[in-house]
Amino acid sequence: MHEIHNGMPAGDLGADGWEKPWSGPNGGSCVETKKLDDGRVAVRQSTDASGPALICSDDAMASFVEGAKNGLADFLL
Repeated sequence: MHEIHNGMPAGDLGADGWEKPWSGPNGGSCVETKKLDDGRVAVRQSTDASGPALICSDDAMASFVEGAKNGLADFLL
């Protein structure tokens, strides 16, 4: 596998291990995540499984989840 980096084709990360933690009744447009072997998290759009992946550090993902739990993303609703 090539070096894992932001914007790489999500398909290059393999088909296994992708989860849809934020799936909803929106016609299949879901955010999918995959925990990478080094602890980072890859994020992709389910409708474009081969499109670009956002690669987040484990600390960045933990901060995002904590902030969302504390209402910091409520403005998006």
